[in-house]
Amino acid sequence: MKARSPWVYLPVLILLAITVVPFFWMIVSSFKSLAELYHIPITWLPKQATLANYQKVLFDSNVPRYFWNSTIVSLGSTIVALIFATPAAYGFSRFEFKGRSVWQMLILMSHLLPSAALIVPLYIFLGYLNLLNTLIGLILVYLVLTLPLAIWMLTGYFKSIPVELEEAAIIDGASRWVILLKIMLPLSLPGIVVIFLYSFVATWNEFIFALSFANDSSVKTLPIGLAEFSTEYDTDWGAIMAASVIMSLPIAAIFLGLQKVFVGGMMSGATKG
Repeated sequence: MKARSPWVYLPVLILLAITVVPFFWMIVSSFKSLAELYHIPITWLPKQATLANYQKVLFDSNVPRYFWNSTIVSLGSTIVALIFATPAAYGFSRFEFKGRSVWQMLILMSHLLPSAALIVPLYIFLGYLNLLNTLIGLILVYLVLTLPLAIWMLTGYFKSIPVELEEAAIIDGASRWVILLKIMLPLSLPGIVVIFLYSFVATWNEFIFALSFANDSSVKTLPIGLAEFSTEYDTDWGAIMAASVIMSLPIAAIFLGLQKVFVGGMMSGATKG
């Protein structure tokens, strides 16, 4: 067998460097003092590692509260999106009704709209409901991001499940809700995990809506909270890096914990979609 040329691996190494180096720099910088961060030439490893940045972020700032707010909003919007998307996707995948393709296209198009175009109508809507500067308001707003994608992806997974399984269950006397809960959902679990991860990451890192609808410090999320370490006259890069590491931990933990299911869901969607 002919040996592969080392140049074959060059694109992979370049991509790996582009992906890993920023994370490495973020983690290393979080342990540096502010003086060392501004020192030229730069040092790739801290000369004197310090936990001062983490102490400042965890005990001398509002980051813990923002972390809790982000967790509530991200989990809330993701779970609510899955609850509403599941019956909707099942209906699109199994029932024929007038305008089905039109509704599916409208759902997809709503996901393609730029966030800036939605700020004014959503602001008026939340103001009418008196939900500005509330976590519930942010959860409702984030459904604009999570719900269309969840419906679209779940519809594809439900279509991949053989109809014969449902027909056999109907013969045995099962209702549509029983079929959905006991047959469709368990078989679509990898796809649900993929949708959960996509939706959670999208809302966890979202900035524009959080900046527009959550100005009060009691409801700010982590992406907005990071900006508090940067003022008109100074930027505390050490604290920003430490807060960024803390912000990345839940995403990394979820991906590591659900890695096998996530990969299985991606492969299933690629082969059946």
